[in-house]
Amino acid sequence: MEISILILVVSFVVLLALNVPIAFSIGIATLLTMLFTIDFGPAMVTMAQRLAGGINSFALLAIPFFILSGLLMGQGGIARRLIEFSKVFFGMLPGGLAFVNVISCTLFGAISGSAVAATSAVGGFMVPAMTKEGYDRGFGAALTATASTSGLLIPPSNVLIIYSLASGGVSIAALFVAGYIPGLLMMLGLMVVCGIWAKKKGYPVGERIPAREAVKKTLDAIPSLLLIIIVIGGIVAGFFTATEASVIAVLYALLLAVVIYREVEFKALPGIFIKSVETTAIVMLLIGASSAMSWVMSYENIPQAISDGLIALSDNPIVILLTINLILLAVGVFMDMTPAVLIFTPIFLPVVTELGMSPLHFGIMMVMNLCIGLCTPPVGSVLFVGAGIAKSSIAEMFKPLIPMYFAMFVMLMLVTYVPAMSEALPRLFGLYE
Repeated sequence: MEISILILVVSFVVLLALNVPIAFSIGIATLLTMLFTIDFGPAMVTMAQRLAGGINSFALLAIPFFILSGLLMGQGGIARRLIEFSKVFFGMLPGGLAFVNVISCTLFGAISGSAVAATSAVGGFMVPAMTKEGYDRGFGAALTATASTSGLLIPPSNVLIIYSLASGGVSIAALFVAGYIPGLLMMLGLMVVCGIWAKKKGYPVGERIPAREAVKKTLDAIPSLLLIIIVIGGIVAGFFTATEASVIAVLYALLLAVVIYREVEFKALPGIFIKSVETTAIVMLLIGASSAMSWVMSYENIPQAISDGLIALSDNPIVILLTINLILLAVGVFMDMTPAVLIFTPIFLPVVTELGMSPLHFGIMMVMNLCIGLCTPPVGSVLFVGAGIAKSSIAEMFKPLIPMYFAMFVMLMLVTYVPAMSEALPRLFGLYE
């Protein structure tokens, strides 16, 4: 067992260090471990079976549709309308553009289901506007990157669908509803940082928007915001499942982008469809490879060994949960969310359930934790997109990032140790017992 673990870990780390794409790193490390554990023929067959079996789930059908709806929203003029909508309520405050940035990123991240898309779309408008008004470029880039991740907790969220698969069937509807309060908490935590930072730096106060113009901007943004209500409202009301909701989201996004806002032309649709297929293929390869690695780890009893080690470390649930969070924070720094959820859910879920934590609560805690990793160097994809959009550097972003990390960590601890933050809404709507 020890040699198998060594092969798995060392080969995976070496491949990552050589800049091999993470899906291939996971797959190759898994195959090498299988070849050592079982004969060549059975190893190859087992690897193929696990790759195919990992994506053989009806729930995963929702992912390509939500990816497509997110791409349509990303090119449909949604970001600009959400920014204008946010300015109506927060633009007149000290450091108002910073508040607008946070809210716009959260809303767009929730609507598109992609933190990278939110960083790119909102950052493309907001960071230049903030810089023009006297905000530090590094602050604008850091704020956009961190705020975009909070939208991943608010449905529709592909990573919550993946957690449902990895956990053995936690209700997707319950997970979707459970993500609202934690997602908004992250947004509020970042807004507190914005307020303190704006006061310290003396950032400007925006102009108050006239009432007639404010009404126009609000009405213009309502169709975009309705996507969240349609998706989650239909699921909660029992009109359709999460998978069916993803198809509804695509149809609504098409209507919005092509017919209502007219920001996407018909001739652009084939390119958007191809991009969604490419993104889906990458996600599915990650899921298949991660499922194979998870199987190897279970075969070698690695989850049980880690579980025993954590329980032996302490019998205090507070200490164990803090330890798990710190491990996941470290994992999130180096690994994308999809493989991290698929690989580490089977490891930590038995531990937390033994402590009395519900699988629903753990899923929200885990995703919230890994969101922080998306904007943490050296691998944080959202962080580098934010730097590229702002034409900034990680060094310029580092100082303002520190209080933002602190705020996100405080909210993570709140969600970790207060189950009601995750469970109250699903119980209220009768989605979780």
